[in-house]
Amino acid sequence: MGNKLKILFLCTGNSCRSQMAEGWTRHLKDNIIDAFSAGIETHGLNPHAVTAMAEAGVNISRQKSKLLDELQHNAFDYVITVCSHAHEKCPLFPGTDRIIHAGFDDPPKMAKLFNNPEQKLDCYRKIRDEIRNFVMNLPENLTKQ
Repeated sequence: MGNKLKILFLCTGNSCRSQMAEGWTRHLKDNIIDAFSAGIETHGLNPHAVTAMAEAGVNISRQKSKLLDELQHNAFDYVITVCSHAHEKCPLFPGTDRIIHAGFDDPPKMAKLFNNPEQKLDCYRKIRDEIRNFVMNLPENLTKQ
C-alpha cells in the first residue's frame, strides 16, 4: 500500500474531467495508484459526468468537488493538470516537481453546441473515453511527458 504512486488530477472546478480521471484511476489502477482530484475552484460534481461514468460501470457519485487547499498536506508523486486553465494557474507543490499536463476538451463547453440531450451527453462520453485511454497507460505514460 505504501508503494502506490500518489497522483492528483487537477482542473479548474473539479466537477468533470478531474473527477472522471480520479474515478477511472480508482477503477482501473487502484492496486498501484492512489488517485485524488481537486480544483482551483469548486463547481460541484457534474451530473452529466456522473451519468457518463456510470454508463461505463464506474460510480463517481460519492466523490465530491474539492478545493486544492483541502489536499495541501498530501505529498503527491505527480500532479496531472487536465485542463489548460489549471495548467496555467497550477500552484507550486512542495516536494512535487513532476507536474504533467494532459489536457482534455471541456465537456460542458462542448455540450453547449447542442440542444439534443443525447448529443450533449455524447460530449461527456467522448472525454470519458479519452480519459480512460490516458489512465489505462498510467503510470508508463508519465515518463513520456
